Amino acid sequence: MSNKALLALLVAIGSAAPAVAAAETVEVSDDHGGSVRAYAERWQGLAARGVDVRIVGPCQSACTVLLGYIPRRHICVTPEARFGFHTAHLPEATALLWRGYAPDIRGWIEAHGGLTPDFKWMGAPDTYRYFHRC
Repeated sequence: MSNKALLALLVAIGSAAPAVAAAETVEVSDDHGGSVRAYAERWQGLAARGVDVRIVGPCQSACTVLLGYIPRRHICVTPEARFGFHTAHLPEATALLWRGYAPDIRGWIEAHGGLTPDFKWMGAPDTYRYFHRC
């Protein structure tokens, strides 16, 4: 087979290969939360699609449930990223949040007084210990 024929064959094979789609990126900024169940459903669906999450501002309350669904390798933080942790209005919602946090995140929360009705804010430089920078 000539070099031209081999090159043409390789080009044809390459163009027939399925395209690899770039991962979808979801940006989180100034998210005040809401229903823990609704957020859990949202993040579970986005995790199934393999999204990347870029935290560019505050993610508080139910927003933090994303930590239980999105693998850490798919989360990046900017200098403005902050997580606001607190108890939910319903005990079962608080339990859902707590179960979703990795042991090291739970440790950080416990070291800062545990989950209470008052926010515990994790920002830089702490966020850089747990998540990679964008």
